[in-house]
Amino acid sequence: MLRQIKYFQAVVRNNSFSEAAEECHISQSAISQQIKALETELGFSLLERKNRKFVLTPAGEHFYKKSLILVADCEQMCREAAKIASGDAAVLKIGYLRSYNSPEFRQALEEFSAKYPAISVQLLYGNHEELFTLLRTGGADLVLNDQRRAFSDEYINLILQTSRMYIELPARNPVAALPSVTVQELKNIPCILVASKEQQAAEQEFYRTIIGIQGEILYAENLEEARLMVISGQGFLPVEGSSQAVTFGASIRRVPLCRGAEQITRNYCLFWKKDNSGYYVEEFSDILRSKFEP
Repeated sequence: MLRQIKYFQAVVRNNSFSEAAEECHISQSAISQQIKALETELGFSLLERKNRKFVLTPAGEHFYKKSLILVADCEQMCREAAKIASGDAAVLKIGYLRSYNSPEFRQALEEFSAKYPAISVQLLYGNHEELFTLLRTGGADLVLNDQRRAFSDEYINLILQTSRMYIELPARNPVAALPSVTVQELKNIPCILVASKEQQAAEQEFYRTIIGIQGEILYAENLEEARLMVISGQGFLPVEGSSQAVTFGASIRRVPLCRGAEQITRNYCLFWKKDNSGYYVEEFSDILRSKFEP
């Protein structure tokens, strides 16, 4: 019955017997026969057929909605049982930069999980040094991190994006009206960094010595907290991106951050050890790289 239910779901999802048959790799007559067999076993009609079209019966609509949960639970149960049977669950451990916001990463994760549902993905959040330690010690298979060191031959160093730096300020702050701002011009405004307590000192050193931040530094545990601090006027938040446009409302403005006349840029990369280039590591890296390609 489970296979027949999946055929039924495909017909409803595609709103077409022919397209469902193509998706399921069977003939149109075969999928029609399977749906009729399912209705016979259930004892009620799922579809009301009208010439070459159909509509769900009230019972069919209820059955369809409930069957989606049933099939999802069954597939999850089978995956878990397979892991128990094999005695070794396949896990891909990915380190993700705490302060980074990447729709491309979310898209890649969704595509990878759909393609390899039996692979468990474990996300590990951290700042630069925490992620570097995870990668070096084998705590993560690959990490998405900013580049703060020269590339090492021990790792695959895949540059995903060169991002321009901005600062986010409350729209009411006069600095928000400037076309750009230098780090020197921000010396009297506190800088808000996203960092765990353990990594605050390392983040402060980087932003002071490499970026050139001179003023007071405040800390937030995550991006949401940092942006709430920005809105309340506590300081500015350094961010990266490919655009000056923002999508979180009119209360925050984004201004290019420059060193002299040039806007500061940073590389964001995917790193993994050369001796850990397993199939799923490389497959995920290929999917993620494709999301950043124009």
